[in-house]
Amino acid sequence: MLYRRHLRIKVLQALYAWYTNKSDNLSQGEKQLLLSINKLYELFIYQLSFLLEVRKYSEESIEQSKKKFYPTDEDLNPNLKFVDNTVFKLFDANKSFHRLEDNYKINWVDEEDMVRKFYKELRETKFYKKYMSTGKSSLEEDKKFMIQVVDQLLPDFESLKFYYEEKSIYYTDGYDLVSLLLIKFFETISTKFTDDKPMPGIYKDYKNVNEDLDFVKTLFKITILRDEEGTEIVKSRTKNWEYDRIPLMDVILLKMAIIELQEMETIPLKVTLNEYIELAKYFSTPNSKVFVNGVLDKLIGEFKSEGKINKSGRGLVE
Repeated sequence: MLYRRHLRIKVLQALYAWYTNKSDNLSQGEKQLLLSINKLYELFIYQLSFLLEVRKYSEESIEQSKKKFYPTDEDLNPNLKFVDNTVFKLFDANKSFHRLEDNYKINWVDEEDMVRKFYKELRETKFYKKYMSTGKSSLEEDKKFMIQVVDQLLPDFESLKFYYEEKSIYYTDGYDLVSLLLIKFFETISTKFTDDKPMPGIYKDYKNVNEDLDFVKTLFKITILRDEEGTEIVKSRTKNWEYDRIPLMDVILLKMAIIELQEMETIPLKVTLNEYIELAKYFSTPNSKVFVNGVLDKLIGEFKSEGKINKSGRGLVE
C-alpha cells in the first residue's frame, strides 16, 4: 500500500524525533515507528469511512426531500450520480473494509454536523457541479471525481482535522500522507475489487516476504547503530562546511542514504540518490536539495571504487 518513499518519510520522522529527544531506547524507538505506520493505515480506513458517511448522508437527505409535504420535481426525481458513484459501491460492498471499520470501532453517529458541513462544501465546488451535470458516468469519471474530493477538499477541511487531532497525534502527523494513499487507492480500484477481496495492506509483499517491513526496521536501526560511523563519513565529505551548522535534517538524510547504499542490495543506486534528493527538497532547507545531491554523488563514486556497494537482483538496474 505504502510506497517506499512514504516509508522513508516515516523513518525520517522517527529518526528526527530520536535525535532531537536524545533517546537511547532503540527497541522503544522502533516500536513507536511501527505504531506510527500502523496508525497511518488506521487513518486511511477512517478517511474511507468518512467519505462513505458523506455519501450515506446525501442518500438520506434525498429520501427526506421526497417526503416533503410539497415536494418539487427535483425532490421527486433527484440526481443520484453522487450516491451511485461506482467507487463508493465497490468499497462499501467490501467485507474486508467493513471488518477493519469494526476493528477500529469507527462510528460517525455523533458527527452529523461535521458530515453535513462537508457535504455542503462539496456541493458548492466547481468539480462537483461539473460532475453532477454530465449525465451518465463511467468508472474512470467516478474515480477522477473521488480523487478531486481528496485532493481539493479534504486537505483544508479543518473540522475533520480537528476531529482527528482529538483522537491521536499520529492522525495529525499522517493526515496529508493519507491523502496520497487515498488517491493511490482510487486510482487503482477496479471492478476486480470484489466484496471478498482483501483490502490492500500497509506493506507490500515480494514473493511472500515482507521486504517493506524489513526495509523500515533495518533503515531505522542500522542508521542509529552506525551513527558515529555515519557522522565521520559525512564530516569527511563536507570539509567546506562547519558540520555543526549543517541542518540536522540534512545530516539524517545523508546517514539514511549511506545505510541504504551499503545495506539495501536490491535498491538501485539511482533510486536511492533520487529519493533522498526529493526528501531534502520537501523536508529541509531551500539549499538542501543541491547539498544532499552533491554529497551523495561524491559518496556513490567513492563507495563504488572502494567496493563498499554490493547490489543484486533489482538493485542492479541502472
